Amino acid sequence: MGGTVKPLDPGTVASVVRYGLAADSLVRQATGDALVYSQLYPFEGLQNYTSGIIHHVRLQGLEPATKYYYQCGDPALPGAMSAVHAFRTMPAVGPRSYPGRIAVVGDLGLTYNTTSTVDHMASNRPDLVLLLGDVSYANLYLTNGTGADCYSCAFGKSTPIHETYQPRWDYWGRYMEAVTSGTPMVVVEGNHEIEEQIGNKTFAAYRSRFAFPSTESGSFSPFYYSFDAGGIHFVMLGAYADYGRSGEQYRWLEKDLAKVDRSVTPWLVAGWHAPWYTTYKAHYREVECMRVAMEELLYSHGLDIAFTGHVTPFSGHWQAAESDHLLAICDAGARVRALQPGVQLHAGPVRRRAHLGGRRREP
Repeated sequence: MGGTVKPLDPGTVASVVRYGLAADSLVRQATGDALVYSQLYPFEGLQNYTSGIIHHVRLQGLEPATKYYYQCGDPALPGAMSAVHAFRTMPAVGPRSYPGRIAVVGDLGLTYNTTSTVDHMASNRPDLVLLLGDVSYANLYLTNGTGADCYSCAFGKSTPIHETYQPRWDYWGRYMEAVTSGTPMVVVEGNHEIEEQIGNKTFAAYRSRFAFPSTESGSFSPFYYSFDAGGIHFVMLGAYADYGRSGEQYRWLEKDLAKVDRSVTPWLVAGWHAPWYTTYKAHYREVECMRVAMEELLYSHGLDIAFTGHVTPFSGHWQAAESDHLLAICDAGARVRALQPGVQLHAGPVRRRAHLGGRRREP
């Protein structure tokens, strides 16, 4: 990090994962790709950033509901393999199998409140984590690491581009290892991931540091995609990508929802960053255009639950969209300072009867 930074060469180290059904029998191996990204600010006094080497490896042909052990690194280099970790795959897609526990979190950041949130997540051993944007809050810092209020008029007076401190992403990734090394996690973007830099480039860290089932779901976008977990079809939507009815996201969503078979995945759950419904003044009707564009489509396909973040005061859960069955849950903000020590907020489990398409079902 500095004024002039020479990027590392991703080709100098292999991207390898060894895995198997026992910690002492990692008999399978997969290779992948490596990359680096840069965050550039061509203005006097600002520090540029180039990431370390980031590796992406896809493991294919895994059995459902199975525990796998793995380690990653480059076996050709001395001491370049990680410790052995383990994860469990999602249950088979079908109406009678579900993840036992799903953690949903938004606006996590990296503060003392993050500590209690992550500790609580790790101790509860979720089968899946949904992270609804605003991940590291690197854009709450100047390039020299000094904290700054991103909504202050004083911020960025000397430069036309909002600064970020990219090492916060590195700190966040290391801190989250307790969860991410053993639990599948899916991420969707929030406003704090925009991170504009030279040439109007945005979302560089978000695109580079996470993997998305974009190809598998046909969206071919890191900002919106879908996936199945047991009897649940999840749709992750992009609040900071084009969501108009003539845009690619909307057309993809139409096709994706049309393919959902409720006899196979009875539950339809969506997640995105900024809530459509909130009474919190600072974000009231902030994404009203997204709601107007997409709400009727989701409602017509019988969306069951919508998870959002962004509004850092706890917003509870409520009936939404003039619907007798749609539940909206909004809770965000490990950053919130008003929370008292020892107070934990939970959204779920929810038991309810719902009429969907003339059918009554008891979850």
